[in-house]
Amino acid sequence: MNDLFDKAPVRKAYMQLALPVVLGMVASMVYNLADTFFVAKTGNANLVAGIAIGAPLFSFMLAVGDIFGLGGSAVISRLMGQQNHRTAAELSAFCFYAAIAFSVVLTAVMLVFERPLLHLMGATSATYPYAADFYRMLALGAVFIIVSLVPGNIIRTEGLAKQSMIATLAGTALTIVLDPIFLFGLHWGAMGVGFANVLGYVVNTSLLVWFMHSKARVLTLNVRQAHATRSALWAVVSIGIPASLTNFMQSFGMMLLNNYLARFGADAVAAMGIAQKIYMVVMLIMVGFAFGAQPLIGYCYGAKNWSRLRAVLRFDFEVEVGYALVAGAVIMLLAKPLVAAFMSAPEIVTMGTLMLRALLLTTPLIGAILVFTTVFQSTGKPLPALLMAISRQGVLFAAALIALAAAFGFTGVVWAQPVADALTFALGLVLYRRSFDLAALEKDGRAA
Repeated sequence: MNDLFDKAPVRKAYMQLALPVVLGMVASMVYNLADTFFVAKTGNANLVAGIAIGAPLFSFMLAVGDIFGLGGSAVISRLMGQQNHRTAAELSAFCFYAAIAFSVVLTAVMLVFERPLLHLMGATSATYPYAADFYRMLALGAVFIIVSLVPGNIIRTEGLAKQSMIATLAGTALTIVLDPIFLFGLHWGAMGVGFANVLGYVVNTSLLVWFMHSKARVLTLNVRQAHATRSALWAVVSIGIPASLTNFMQSFGMMLLNNYLARFGADAVAAMGIAQKIYMVVMLIMVGFAFGAQPLIGYCYGAKNWSRLRAVLRFDFEVEVGYALVAGAVIMLLAKPLVAAFMSAPEIVTMGTLMLRALLLTTPLIGAILVFTTVFQSTGKPLPALLMAISRQGVLFAAALIALAAAFGFTGVVWAQPVADALTFALGLVLYRRSFDLAALEKDGRAA
């Protein structure tokens, strides 16, 4: 493990850690596209819209898992760099069992408050039955969805990125196979889509637990070793909550967007659902590279290896922005036929094409935003991490959406996200320059 993090060439170490995460994200991307394709082929716009409305619940669950998954992995990667293996082991077990406890409580809350939550998410009388079926299945399977984020992230701090990928691929493959069976064979509708998701996460989480038990040399799931000091818990939470807020803000942004789009009919909501699924072709790979590199960034920071950290960050920016430019341009050119492949209704194709191109316009900026965010998380800078988490699909998005919708109607709603992306990039650049001065760190290191 130390050879990979300490001695391997930067590009090799980066790719060895990041590519399995990227491949896992590609699998998720394939599922997202297949899922949207299968649902759209029912020809039921209310079903498509109902699942799009229920989607923020899934993002919310990922947000809860990220508190202990990303927060725990960020702290553990620094502990690994400091060679503090005992605390890393105790913290890994603590994060796992804390996630289980949280997920059980959340399942109960989500089931009790189903109706008000679904109306808050934008369900109408036409879409409510579909959204409710999808919602209930995800709520019942919350423990598997939420808990998967913990071992899935922390085992990468030991270099076990390939094992994390295998678990993701297995769960995703099962979901893709079950989706059309439940939709068209058993006619379970939105409930079947939700059930397929849950079963995929059952497999994913089970494999991750097995890999933690059989492959990890430092990390553990032994309940007797589960422990977190006050300072360690604060370190996890201070990074995990901002990291989780990224997904929570995604849920908030989707709910707000669906509410605004609902004024223009189910076709507008369905068109945005399709556009966002295609958009994830670019985004998930970018996220894979960003979070795949996170253990390496945290390890180098914990080890105070500033020259290696500088090289890692330089390569990280090159990969993120370069990929975004190429992939974004290609998909913008193919936007119309891609949207039409899901639903051929002219109104949905026209709206979806505009939405997709607007979303793709700022992908290079998002590449830089992802690097800024992972650096703040990996190096234990909670305030910049928090500000980034609440901006792009939270505070800045809400401000842009409200202002642009009032001024330009439907067109303003479509362009709210690109405007929020540009504002978030500007904020991230300022925070990065002010809170992360590598030149000063290198100077201090030489003086010491």
